[in-house]
Amino acid sequence: MTQFDGRTILVTGASGGIGGATVRQLAQQGANVIAAARTEEALKEIVAETGATPLTFDLTSEDSIASALDGLSLWGVVNCGGFGGEIATPLDTDIEVFDKVISINARGSLLVIKHAAPGMIAAGNGGSIVNVSSQASLVALNGHISYGSSKAALDNITRVSALELGQYNIRVNSVNPTVVMTEMSNFYWGRPDIGGPFLEQMPLGRWASPEDIAGPIVFLLGDDSQMVSGVSLPIDGGFTSR
Repeated sequence: MTQFDGRTILVTGASGGIGGATVRQLAQQGANVIAAARTEEALKEIVAETGATPLTFDLTSEDSIASALDGLSLWGVVNCGGFGGEIATPLDTDIEVFDKVISINARGSLLVIKHAAPGMIAAGNGGSIVNVSSQASLVALNGHISYGSSKAALDNITRVSALELGQYNIRVNSVNPTVVMTEMSNFYWGRPDIGGPFLEQMPLGRWASPEDIAGPIVFLLGDDSQMVSGVSLPIDGGFTSR
């Protein structure tokens, strides 16, 4: 047996790099994984590979989230669904893009917690929630006014949720990754003039892989971290230690 046998864990953003790696690691450790994304087409590959159960909903719609999560018996949640938005300063940000980033990254994650937690509480078995935040919530990064703000809000959602749900033995934590060179991030961080100077400031000097982030997520979900709650864990090669 593994620590996740008999435990059902929802992973949003399961079609992405970090979400997919998390689904794989959880499935390998015996979890019943529900892989969520906006469309079934996006989930075909990860579902075929892992045997996860597909689930679709729109993170911008509370009705969609509430309907999808109604009746689910969950032990854990990974809020990995996200939107990168734009590269912009406070002076030239498109406020409609800002609103969309907040709506998906912060509001959407909160709504998943809002509609997943009652069932977890009713089951009486405790549980664990991990929100995928960013180093951009911990330090200021050029051009990241919308993304960084959304992830800073998500970190506060983590802390308050940990405070409120601890009485039910439900832990809530965040992971705060550095750049994972996914399709979403490559358009900006893949530029030599941007990525090169950034890596020079990072003690470990390399980009993270999806697996680098999935491992700590699985740790925070599992019993080895059963006294860890309300934490925002940097997974950033030492960047925010500077």
